[in-house]
Amino acid sequence: MAESKPALRQPVFTKVDQLRPGTNGHTLTVKVVNTKMVMQKGRADGPRGRQMRIAECLVGDETGMIIFTARNEQVDMMKEGSTVILRNAKIDMFKGSMRLAVDKWGRVEDAKEPASFTVKEDNNLSLIEFELVNVVEE
Repeated sequence: MAESKPALRQPVFTKVDQLRPGTNGHTLTVKVVNTKMVMQKGRADGPRGRQMRIAECLVGDETGMIIFTARNEQVDMMKEGSTVILRNAKIDMFKGSMRLAVDKWGRVEDAKEPASFTVKEDNNLSLIEFELVNVVEE
């Protein structure tokens, strides 16, 4: 008798303009607008092959853009013009602005086909500054 596996839930895709500070679990299909290497430490051929790479990638969809912080092997997938699927992405705050990131609980996948949308470049969510406000409950 075959064991029945629980049905996999279909991911709900989020649009860039729906992203908010402090949220996670987002799955998005985005196009890479550009990539800028911000840190490269160690060498791949160095001791134990430990290399740390971080790139800031401007990614977006038809609703807006945001900076995605790519780490290590994620950097290789973030080529300008390519379409990627970010699974279980989260919002990190950096100097008061939102950054999208995928940690060890998510993944960056190559979308099998290029996205049909044009990135809305005049709505960059990483340019919006958020202020941390402490709410005192009485």
